[in-house]
Amino acid sequence: MRDEEEATDGPTDPRVHPEQSPGFGEDHGGLEDIEVSRDVTIGEATPRELQATDITPIANHAAAEKVTDLRDGDVVERRRAALALAEESTEVVGALIKFGLSDEDSDVRQFAVEALGELGGERAGNAAVATLDDPDPWVRAEAVVALDRIDRQAYESHIEQAVDDDHHAVRRNAAVSLFKLRGADTLEILLDQSEAESERLREWAAHLLAGIDDDRAERRLRELAADESEPKVVRSTAARSLEADSGKFRRQFTGGTENDSASLPGESRLNRRPNL
Repeated sequence: MRDEEEATDGPTDPRVHPEQSPGFGEDHGGLEDIEVSRDVTIGEATPRELQATDITPIANHAAAEKVTDLRDGDVVERRRAALALAEESTEVVGALIKFGLSDEDSDVRQFAVEALGELGGERAGNAAVATLDDPDPWVRAEAVVALDRIDRQAYESHIEQAVDDDHHAVRRNAAVSLFKLRGADTLEILLDQSEAESERLREWAAHLLAGIDDDRAERRLRELAADESEPKVVRSTAARSLEADSGKFRRQFTGGTENDSASLPGESRLNRRPNL
């Protein structure tokens, strides 16, 4: 089955924001952000676990207290501390690497690499590169986001390698980052992703092809828009891309994610949720 990859991920968490999808809404003009989409179920998570991304309870704690939580706390305390440390100085980078990236819980590792992306610097960037080998795909996807945020040009070769990852979220994030950096020179990557098994990859490829003024891009978009076997979201995204001004579209992707914000850590900007 063509979209078996998404089906095995389970239904989307009802708390995520559907507008993060490029196929949402007829008037949607394009997204600047790399997306980390959590296709998970709530399962048997407790109310406390569901609040793990709310850093309010420890926002005013000293950095040393947050590091202690990251090192010695239970899983909720560790997740919250990893996110909260993004608000500190680069002095906590070592703790995030030593305790956060080695944590047995994949969400702690994901939040730790997110924090490293926020803090920036060469040490954080090198740690994010190492995290591209994490066994959890959502941690790897977050590592691409971190590298894009820290310095997508300096880490271009590592981001390019992530295009060949076996998970759709990692591959999508790598393509978005490279599109910001290379623009029309990502044509071959996007054409390849437009043929992927993953519906999400095909949707995002159709979205980004709007920024490429090339006969092959237009031809592929017309094929996607007319293919009745494609999900509606892919067809409608391709149709809108055909109507877009390629130059204007590319300019929407020239900036980084450093000015992004969310109402709560882990919400909206990257469309991300703990694997509960």
